[in-house]
Amino acid sequence: MSNKIGLIAGNGQFPILFAQAARKKGWQVHAVAYHGEANPDIAQHVESLEWLYIGQVKKLINFFRRKEISQAVMIGGVTKTKMFTNVRPDIKAIAFIASMRHTHDDGILRAFADLLEKEGISIKDSTFLIPELLAPAGVWTARKPSRTDQDDIRLGWKIAKTIGSLDIGQCVIVGGGTVLAVEAIEGTDAAITRGGNLGKGQGVVVKVCKPNQDTRFDIPAVGLGTIETMFKVQIKTLAIEAGKAVVFDREAMVAKANQYSMTIVALEEGQI
Repeated sequence: MSNKIGLIAGNGQFPILFAQAARKKGWQVHAVAYHGEANPDIAQHVESLEWLYIGQVKKLINFFRRKEISQAVMIGGVTKTKMFTNVRPDIKAIAFIASMRHTHDDGILRAFADLLEKEGISIKDSTFLIPELLAPAGVWTARKPSRTDQDDIRLGWKIAKTIGSLDIGQCVIVGGGTVLAVEAIEGTDAAITRGGNLGKGQGVVVKVCKPNQDTRFDIPAVGLGTIETMFKVQIKTLAIEAGKAVVFDREAMVAKANQYSMTIVALEEGQI
């Protein structure tokens, strides 16, 4: 097996964490990164780098061909509100979009992965080199979920799975049996802020994997920033799906949650 891996890098810290882990395990990482999304520091952690605008599909394929890349990962998000402004589609991208019947997130990503597969570039799971980032089951904090929290988590889980099946989002905020916010195009932090402001100190954040989620991309991710966002709007409890969410800076995240007397719990589907 080749020790080369392609990286299609979006925003957040995940692309850099992946590149660091891959290189430590003996892989050469050749990356394409999106302007206005990927962290420029990615250049320090890869063998080669090409900057692209969203829609430059042919340029992406040609770069990977020059580097003899036959497998790649798609890591990091693209800010959905920018997808209508920071785009420069080439002929291949236009043909790709025209062939699609639906433009939901998962549909676009699966179709894009299929397009790359046809070009000889297989797309791997985003965590295949760093499974240690996946959330382990259990209560991670000193504070455990209250009975009210547990009721809200059950409701939130059901709603989150439903919106996930409709490819709307992965996160809901529930307080006292009422759905306060549903994540859509604005992203998780904005949904937490909106729900927390409505809940006025009451609520839980539930973030789960979509049913039938393609784990090659777009699995839920949480980290220290999630805790800080929750703290600002006085939300005390975070529930995520064990084994199906990526966790960044877990030790720091748990330490901060304990400092704020917050709860973090990772649950499996059968526990709900």
